[in-house]
Amino acid sequence: MKVTADQALVKKINKSLILHTIRMNAPVSRARVSEMTGLNKATVSNLVAELCGQELVTEAGPGESSGGRKPLILHFNATAGSVIGIELRVKQLTAVLCDLDGGVLQEVDYPLTAHDFPYVLEQMKSIITGLIAQAPPSPYGIVGIGVGVPGMVDDGVVLFAPNLGWEMVGLRDLLESSFGVPVTIDNEANAGAQGELNFGAARNVRHLLYISAGSGIGSGIIIGGELYKGARGYAGETGHMTIEAEGKPCSCGSRGCWELYASEKTYDNPGLSLPARTTSELVRHAIQGQEDVLNHFTSIGEYLGIGVTNLINSFNPELIVIGGALSEAEPWLGGPLRRVVAERTLPYHKQQLEITFSRLGSRGTVIGAGFSAVMHFLGNIRVTL
Repeated sequence: MKVTADQALVKKINKSLILHTIRMNAPVSRARVSEMTGLNKATVSNLVAELCGQELVTEAGPGESSGGRKPLILHFNATAGSVIGIELRVKQLTAVLCDLDGGVLQEVDYPLTAHDFPYVLEQMKSIITGLIAQAPPSPYGIVGIGVGVPGMVDDGVVLFAPNLGWEMVGLRDLLESSFGVPVTIDNEANAGAQGELNFGAARNVRHLLYISAGSGIGSGIIIGGELYKGARGYAGETGHMTIEAEGKPCSCGSRGCWELYASEKTYDNPGLSLPARTTSELVRHAIQGQEDVLNHFTSIGEYLGIGVTNLINSFNPELIVIGGALSEAEPWLGGPLRRVVAERTLPYHKQQLEITFSRLGSRGTVIGAGFSAVMHFLGNIRVTL
């Protein structure tokens, strides 16, 4: 297929390439940017000057010289604006105010006592309004809002979120009309995968599975360094793969779904004598050696291992990151999970495989959601032939 582009588009693509090269490699010199992008020095110099004029790049220096005049060093201006990242969970809303490089400036949690959409929307608006008021002065102000939701999303519409009881909810349009800034909506596991890929344990990883384990389970799938969403954007609903053929009924309409056995849903199982019903509270009891909690975390870890084994055998990743609220329980989940994986995974799939827990902890999704808003603002242009 023949692809052509006018001079304005070529300039826009080159400018985006230079900006993201600086963002990911700063501090860096113009000469190094030229080497990394393959663009000539004159093009780099001219476009860097424009980026400096837009206050997206700053100069500092001088840097080290291999002979001759010392170069000025380029930095990405993370304080040029702010974004808001939100994760909608079954029992709470979590939101952060971030700079343009994922640095958390403010954070807020709000418990949800109901799931009906008007109520949740009002709480989201209240949180966003509060964070906007706390944003530091900057050239661009609030440049976007990113939201991670536990369900299937298409073009800003929450198609189906079984744990919330939502179907066909036009969340993006409602938030954009309220706040007048671009809003990105994605599945919470996809947002978490982006958070880990850019700021956490998965930097420079090409084949990643991010498992978001909290009130439910979802997976963000990175193949060849790119987020895989499937034919229509719905990939990653692994919490609803069946691990018990005649198991418990699930809110999705199926039975024996993974998240019924390996997520925070298990805390509400009848007959359990747990001293609390949230992961953070149960972690405190686990630290004190409470036997019922330790046994339950072992059970969750084993069931996590069963599902993770299925995913390893299917996708052959190089790295698996366990994130979400349950990542707080790593000391008690990690051993049982890895033991089950070691026992059940195909031998060649285990070679050079690493399983780790999120470095961002329960913040992975909110930071990833905010990052999506940053990319929308910066214009993450790609050309596919």
